[in-house]
Amino acid sequence: MPVFGLLFLLALAAVTGVRLWLARRQLRHARRHRGEVPQAFRDRIGTGEQTVAADYQAARLRLGMVETAAGAGLVLALTLGGGVAALLEAARTLAGPGWLAGTLAAVAVAGINGLLDLPFAAWRTFRIEARFGFNRSSPGLFLADTLKAALLGGLLIGLLAAGLLGLMAASGRWWWLSGWGLWLAFTLALTWAYPKWIAPLFNRFRPLQDAEVRGRIRGLLARCGFALAGVYVMDASRRTAHGNAFFTGLGSAKRVVFFDTLLQTLEPAETEAVLAHELGHYRLGHIRNGVALSALAVLAGLALLAWLRTQPWFFTGLGAAAPSDAGALILAALAAPVLLFPLQPLAAAWSRRRELAADAFAARHSDAAALAGALVKLYRDNAALLSADPLFARVHHSHPLPAERIARLQGGG
Repeated sequence: MPVFGLLFLLALAAVTGVRLWLARRQLRHARRHRGEVPQAFRDRIGTGEQTVAADYQAARLRLGMVETAAGAGLVLALTLGGGVAALLEAARTLAGPGWLAGTLAAVAVAGINGLLDLPFAAWRTFRIEARFGFNRSSPGLFLADTLKAALLGGLLIGLLAAGLLGLMAASGRWWWLSGWGLWLAFTLALTWAYPKWIAPLFNRFRPLQDAEVRGRIRGLLARCGFALAGVYVMDASRRTAHGNAFFTGLGSAKRVVFFDTLLQTLEPAETEAVLAHELGHYRLGHIRNGVALSALAVLAGLALLAWLRTQPWFFTGLGAAAPSDAGALILAALAAPVLLFPLQPLAAAWSRRRELAADAFAARHSDAAALAGALVKLYRDNAALLSADPLFARVHHSHPLPAERIARLQGGG
């Protein structure tokens, strides 16, 4: 086996082992603390509710462990097992040499990943979510969502792959600069188009109608000096009982979206506080900074890819017989999550810090007690485990632990 292939195999085994070890730690934590309710939540969340939450999280963790192992097996089959090389050869036979064959191979790899994800998504929806009372999706709706997502994903991946492969072939050694420009334009266009054209393919959105809440929102926007394209309610209840809210869009298309399931449980003051948290992400530059950081990371990644495409050891080490533009692009995409896993704790810590900053923004411009109340309802209604194994949380949690968030809000944000 080539040296790089052996190193990648060891890295894949190590990352998979660490992920499974962390999941087992969290699983043991859920079992050990099953039914325990931290002091700060005992007046709002009962022991029985937290017992259900522990069982729910344990079921998701067990499925996630199987999914992690299966995903590692697929990466191994596609790289060292020669899967990508075989797909590229089949695509060249079908479409001839050039960017079209590479695009077909890239879409095929994405499709294979989607097929692997499908049984896990179905089990999660119709066994785990249904068992704990969260699923409201029918098999027909699930299938329709899956087909639409597959077609849309294949189209977007195909367009981006075709553009990059075309630039790799036509732009010489500095193709990665124009490729980065293409990626940036593609990402910004997709972010702008998502709320207007993509999200409505899956859900229905309507402007928020509640008069009292709308009045509170107008006052909040005035205090923050912020303009929105609108505040919308999404028909999440067609698929799930979980509640959530999120900020989406760019420029004139930016908007905040509430799940209808969330609004069914929140008081007007709590809805205002949740909106203030979402506005905080924008006003504090979290979205802008996230896009900028992603852009820099992609620029560095494309520069590295430009070098790797000229290195035969990269291809032979990952199961390809000979260098090619499409092979470089696909193999790099498969290897990146494995090689970048050590950065995940940093990304999670950065995300947690931003969530606390958005909470503090909401406390300054709205009502800290109302946000705390809304968060407690979210934890309760979404069957969130109120504690976590410290190492698992450090690597995987994008949000601070519930007790920390509530304590900071009770202290004034």
